[in-house]
Parts: sequence; structure tokens; C-alpha cells
Amino acid sequence: MQTALGTVSELWRYPASSLAGERLEAISVEVESIDGDRMFGLVDATDNEIARPDREAKWHNVPRIRTRLSPARELEIAVPNGDWLAAPGIESDRAVSAYLGFEASIRPFRRENAASGYSGPLTAERYRKAPIHLLTTASLARLKALHPEGATDPRRFRPNIVVDMAAIEGSFPETEWIGRKLAIGDLLLTISEPCRRCGFTIIAQDGFDNDPGILRNLVRHNAHNLGVYCTVDRPASVEAGDTMRFL
Repeated sequence: MQTALGTVSELWRYPASSLAGERLEAISVEVESIDGDRMFGLVDATDNEIARPDREAKWHNVPRIRTRLSPARELEIAVPNGDWLAAPGIESDRAVSAYLGFEASIRPFRRENAASGYSGPLTAERYRKAPIHLLTTASLARLKALHPEGATDPRRFRPNIVVDMAAIEGSFPETEWIGRKLAIGDLLLTISEPCRRCGFTIIAQDGFDNDPGILRNLVRHNAHNLGVYCTVDRPASVEAGDTMRFL
């Protein structure tokens, strides 16, 4: 083991693709995915098109819809200023549709993801690039230095693991680690590829505004990238405060 690079400061999972994530104190990382991550999708009920906030303005408010998993591992959602509702279901679909202004529906990617007794339609998973998306505060600091007026909030980038580490002047450090192996607590990872950013990163969410400068600076200074994707060599649970080291 080498000297610690930093410590885990935030852990996130995203029970429903494109909707707001759920910040946790611990996550269980499996070979293919984080437990409870990306189990559901949101679709336009008129044509079954899955939400694409990065491409269509009609979906731009989707990241403001909160999600969480109940202790029974059932999805719950809340639109802004709304109550938590069980999903999928008639009431949750009604709330989401009213909020977005068109008929929309939350649907599981696999039947076993939904609550017992769900017999409604499924939707195809949009994509899953890798089990883990890792981002360092050093890279966020570099982006902030390039774009000081911008809000470089981690929620723009939807990481699973945010590692607090010292800034390195002029560097997005994890982008330079492709192929290296990491240990985070008992979890062992291989950094597989940089995370190429899309238009999702500029969309407003609670606490920050729409900002094209975020993506523009990543295109100019880091070939569209921020953070990295990782494959899992040894599954384990990860907790906030765990240290990260190179192997």
C-alpha cells in the first residue's frame, strides 16, 4: 500500500436514472453495480422515450426530483415542494406529470426492482458505463480555478464516490490515472477510462443555476472529461472517511 491520496467525503447512489441522487454514509459496491443504483427510469408515457436531460429541454427539471430507497428497498420520489410518494405508482406518476407538464411515468428496468405486486410496464436501461464513477475534490478545484464564477457542485457530475484530496495546480489528477489500481477501504478498483461529460453538467439544480461555462471549460482544458469510471476487482462496502490509496 502507498501513502493515502485522500479520504472519501461523499457517497451517492441514483435509484432512478436522471433524477436527483441519494447521499449516503455508506454504500455496498458489487462487481456490476452499487446496491440500489439506477434501478428505475423516467419515460414520456406517450411514446416511452426515456428521460434525456442532456439533450431535450423538456427534461431539464428532472434532476430536481428527489429519490430515495425505503428501508424495504422500495423507491420513493418527491417533486419540489411535494411529499414523498411510493413509486412506481399512479400517484407518483401523477405528481411527476404535473410537475413536468406532460404525461410521464417512472418504470423499473427489471421487474425485481419494483415493489412486490408491481405488474406495470418496464423500460430499457439507458446505459451503464461502469460500476463506479469516482471524482476528486482536486479536479473540482481545478475546474473552479478555470471558471471561478461557476458552481462546481459535485451533483452536476453524478459521482458515486467523491474523494477529498489536495488540489494539484494545473491538473485534473484522476484523469491521469487510467489503468491504475486503487484501494478505498476494503474495496479494490481499476480505473478504466475518463468520464466524458455531456450537457447534463450545465443544467440547473437546487442551489445552482444553468451554466454552459462548466462544460465549455471541460471541453477546452480536459478533452470533455471530469472524473473517472472504475471497474471492481474486489467488492466491499465503503464508508465516508475511508482512505484511498494506489495499489
